[in-house]
Amino acid sequence: MSLNEKTITSEIKFEGKIINVRVEDVELQNGKVGYREFVDHPGGVGIVAITSDNKILMVKQYRKAVEKELLEIPAGKLEKGEDPLVCGKRELEEETGYKAKEFVSLGYLYPSPGFANETTHLYLAWDLYKGKVNPDEDEFLDIFEISVEEIYSLIMKNEINDAKTIIGFFKAMEYIKNN
Repeated sequence: MSLNEKTITSEIKFEGKIINVRVEDVELQNGKVGYREFVDHPGGVGIVAITSDNKILMVKQYRKAVEKELLEIPAGKLEKGEDPLVCGKRELEEETGYKAKEFVSLGYLYPSPGFANETTHLYLAWDLYKGKVNPDEDEFLDIFEISVEEIYSLIMKNEINDAKTIIGFFKAMEYIKNN
């Protein structure tokens, strides 16, 4: 059996600067009608950047949605039609002051596919060199270089709980192990 839902009606209920909220009536596999609420999001990019002394660049920032500071890999929102690698390079420099000579794709993830269509692309970056820190005007963050062992420990103690950071970290470690 093919698992799918056919859209019957779709209506945007809210249009924001970053997201839209959409509701849909859908035909389910059993012929009944279901109701869905979605957040349309342009997507984003996260960068696992490794320094020459094998530390990972991390940023700490306050996330209002969860009312706490989170320790995360550098990341940012895609502009409409923007190539994810271009976005990742921009965000790495804006947030950490570093550029990288080498990037490799670690794939992508859907952070919350039950209600949002956001796609987050992940990259591993190394061979870093200094650029210029230039965060967005509404972005306040602290920059850290943290060892792989400490990041692993923080994840396992649930002190790092950002999905893109956890998935990016483990994908990067697996890539390094196999290459």
